[in-house]
Amino acid sequence: MKKKNILKGVLFVGIGASIYGMLATFVKMAYHDGFTTSEVTTSQFVLGLTGLLILNFIQTLTSKQKLSVPSSKEVRMLMLAGTSLGGTSLFYYIAVQYINVSIAIVLLMQSVWFSVVVESILTKKLPNARKVISVVIVLLGTVLATNLINMEIELDWHGVFWGLMAAASYTLTMFTSNTLATHLPVFRKSIIMLTGGSLVVFAFLFFAQIGPMHFDSLKSIYLNFTENTEHIHSFNYSIFWTYGAVLALFGTIIPPILFNIGFPNAGLGLGSIVSSLELPVSVTMAFVLLGEKVFLIQWAGIALILFAIVLMNLPSKKEKEISMAELS
Repeated sequence: MKKKNILKGVLFVGIGASIYGMLATFVKMAYHDGFTTSEVTTSQFVLGLTGLLILNFIQTLTSKQKLSVPSSKEVRMLMLAGTSLGGTSLFYYIAVQYINVSIAIVLLMQSVWFSVVVESILTKKLPNARKVISVVIVLLGTVLATNLINMEIELDWHGVFWGLMAAASYTLTMFTSNTLATHLPVFRKSIIMLTGGSLVVFAFLFFAQIGPMHFDSLKSIYLNFTENTEHIHSFNYSIFWTYGAVLALFGTIIPPILFNIGFPNAGLGLGSIVSSLELPVSVTMAFVLLGEKVFLIQWAGIALILFAIVLMNLPSKKEKEISMAELS
């Protein structure tokens, strides 16, 4: 039974990460059409929250049993934890302003070993050899898949800082999906967490785009962080009916639901490694839809990441013996 739950968790996390990996391609397309980071994230979270509310309403009406209701303490904890959903997107997009996208992806993928470390601290156990080897392979595959070896790298410490913040925020998202209020229906839990993320996104929208239009004091503060003022303008609502639905589905509806189902079964360390599927899917989508060049070394990196995922899910000798005993 335990093995079945682990496989179920791996499946849901893998699908969620794959769908999340598609998001970057549509975000690039939205940027190409002139939309800002604030507009992209706002439409993503507003429509995502609306979609989850509808799904929760349908589930409440059709459920044959009474659904669990979160306590006020759980609501506060989940909303606080949900700020990581908004933080991950914002930190990553800020990082891209200072460093190459490929480097930002590598920094975001540090969540793989961040999660394994967090799991080891929480369980007070060192990760097993296979998990350590898998993490190393994932990180090596990430370097190859982003073609860093053949690039002239110019690092800006601002970009490195925000990239690592995105990785830490992503780790927190995976951790909370794995531990907080796992008894709640997945739609209700996702709604509360997404509400917390929306607060972060709305705050950024006001600080980076709407606020500086109306308050000179806020604009002067904002200019201490960047000299770019092109995105200080009225909100372009057409983002909602052009890219909003796709961004919401692939960014804030489907992945959080699948993560909330998958991580409690897969565990934080294993789940974080499986979530690295996001990278090869992202590269493939960019190749197919955007026509970006993908070199042989990048496909080799993708193959390494997939190998690490398979390695992580191979049954141990002890698990094989238990399975054989159950069959006999």
